[in-house]
Amino acid sequence: MSTLPPMIELPQPHLEKLRALLTNEKLPNRDQGNVNRAIERYHAWLDRLKKTSAPENEIVVAMVSMLEEYKRSVEVDLIFDSEDDFLYRQKGQLKLDNSIIEEFLPHLVARALEDRLPKDLEIGSRNCFSAVYFMSDIAAPIKGAGLQVRTKDQDFALSRRVFIKTSHSPKFSGDETLEAETHVAYVTAEIKTNLDKTMFQEAAATAHDVKMGVTGARYYLLCEWLDMTPINTTTTDIDEVLILRKAKRLSSNVRSAFSTAQGRKAAKEAYLRYLEAHPLSPDVFQRFLEHIRALLENREPKEGDVLNKGFF
Repeated sequence: MSTLPPMIELPQPHLEKLRALLTNEKLPNRDQGNVNRAIERYHAWLDRLKKTSAPENEIVVAMVSMLEEYKRSVEVDLIFDSEDDFLYRQKGQLKLDNSIIEEFLPHLVARALEDRLPKDLEIGSRNCFSAVYFMSDIAAPIKGAGLQVRTKDQDFALSRRVFIKTSHSPKFSGDETLEAETHVAYVTAEIKTNLDKTMFQEAAATAHDVKMGVTGARYYLLCEWLDMTPINTTTTDIDEVLILRKAKRLSSNVRSAFSTAQGRKAAKEAYLRYLEAHPLSPDVFQRFLEHIRALLENREPKEGDVLNKGFF
């Protein structure tokens, strides 16, 4: 049975959201037991992910199936079936659903590409380098030239830790030196439940910052449901948009009934049929893995190969 390499420590953003929900004063009493049961299901799901033993050519299908099963339990059993309306109406702020994929993706990458990943590469949500600038002026020297490092939280990243030190002293004397620590991300991905035009534009701006900060970085946008007219990504710094369910979001007139427990109960069968008709697609996850695999296999060109092909 194959398990994740012991040196890989993966973040747990979804578990953090579940635990935070338990301490939320607005959580209805009737939902507290359901949240505790969801945490139990979470631990069982995570244990299954770590112990996945499917062959390499079947690992993505197996893990995405586990993701679908667990995600359905949160979206339907915990949120949709709630007798109160707090969880459904606040799910965008609570981030219970999209944090599941945020936590799942590092496990998928670590398991599917474990033989190819450099040992010093960190996988998962990280606060990553975006830009560096200096808060300084000509009137007087400032410690470390006023080093300021701008960072951004990334839902998913393949990154390495980096330490930055600046000083007006060539010997970097302590009282004149500023130090900073961050992560340099080579692959980043933003994860959305529903992708609309505003989110797309914000992601395009983030992708631009990522690529200005790190030469050769890649930026991907992953969403479950499309909620906009597709836009050509070649006009942006987004490398690709991946639609995990290959489907559009339910129309607003249908969703409007979901805001009350009575409306959700009446529409449950139709809602389940829609979910079952549009499951998470293993081949879209596989495509994301192929993008990463291609980057990992990219090497400096050899002169003999270049001259033989005639290009590089």
